[in-house]
Amino acid sequence: MNVAFTILVVLIVLAAILLIVVVLLQNGKDGGLATNFTSANQALGVRQTATILEKATWYLVAFILVLAIASTLILSHGSQASTNDSVSTEILNQAAPASETPAFPVEIPQTDPTAE
Repeated sequence: MNVAFTILVVLIVLAAILLIVVVLLQNGKDGGLATNFTSANQALGVRQTATILEKATWYLVAFILVLAIASTLILSHGSQASTNDSVSTEILNQAAPASETPAFPVEIPQTDPTAE
């Protein structure tokens, strides 16, 4: 596999874990996990903390989306390069011999439909 693809996958996983944490910290109907961090709410204000967490959520989602598209492009580019390689094509041609058409009888026997 490509090194760049592996790095992108690791970044996606880390961003996804961070996204989970940020979503769990947001205030829900019952307060969520953000109620446990009252000192942060008092220092920044409750509304400002919620705004920061909401922006962080959207930025992380956009980051994951961009990385997913980039990893798809890198993976498809790598697979095209390997299939266009002349050595790979030569090996495939040697491994799969040309199929021959089976020999069919030239004459098809005719049956009389009134004979039954």
